[in-house]
Amino acid sequence: QVQLVESGGGLVQAGGSLRLSCAASGSFFRINFMGWYRQAPGKQRELVAAATSGGSTNYRDSVKGRFTISRDNAKNTVALQMNDLKPEDTAVYNCNAGGIVYSGGDYDSKDYWGQGTQVTVSS
Repeated sequence: QVQLVESGGGLVQAGGSLRLSCAASGSFFRINFMGWYRQAPGKQRELVAAATSGGSTNYRDSVKGRFTISRDNAKNTVALQMNDLKPEDTAVYNCNAGGIVYSGGDYDSKDYWGQGTQVTVSS
């Protein structure tokens, strides 16, 4: 079983910072993609930032210059440093990891989700 464990959410005032962390463990043969999504109540889930195993990163426009995604392939972790937080950043943030897994003698392409961590930005 693949497990994604997230941490780092919390309550912060506008302009503050938080760092989210996600660690993947289990039966991944290779993780090709790790990213952070978020979903606010009543809103669709959206991709915030993504990192590939090759080191490329992508950000949605609203967080560029404020958020930084970093991935450690050796440790199978991905972090999201969030600076200058705004109330509109309030959401449940979920880590996603996709790649190739090995289970029951078969390889398959799958993606997994973390349990989610709440980020609330006040004022």
